[in-house]
Amino acid sequence: MDQVFTFVLRKSGAEWTVKQHSGDIEDSASSTYDLQRKLVNAARAADSSGAVQSSFSFVSPSSAVFQVVVGGAVFVGGGAVTAAPAGGAAAESAAAPAAEKKEKKVEKEEDEDFGMSLFD
Repeated sequence: MDQVFTFVLRKSGAEWTVKQHSGDIEDSASSTYDLQRKLVNAARAADSSGAVQSSFSFVSPSSAVFQVVVGGAVFVGGGAVTAAPAGGAAAESAAAPAAEKKEKKVEKEEDEDFGMSLFD
């Protein structure tokens, strides 16, 4: 089963501090990047059962939310290793190839609008 760690980051002066939403993890660093690295390592130490995914979003210039998901399946295909998203997001990634095909079609139509092709 996936374990989700959610953190709230706040900036005070030049220092970023973090508190776990439902837990005891607290830390601080001079940058959000350093905090993210520390928090991923803390989540791995708490639960090393599988793949690790993370998501970071600024809420304002001085606050952010960071989430680490430990667990989930890892798929190997096409020479790449990717972790399966938690929460059913696999369906979203399945829709990605269709979106890519649509984008390619739009590009082709744009070439025709100019009356020339980039490959002539």
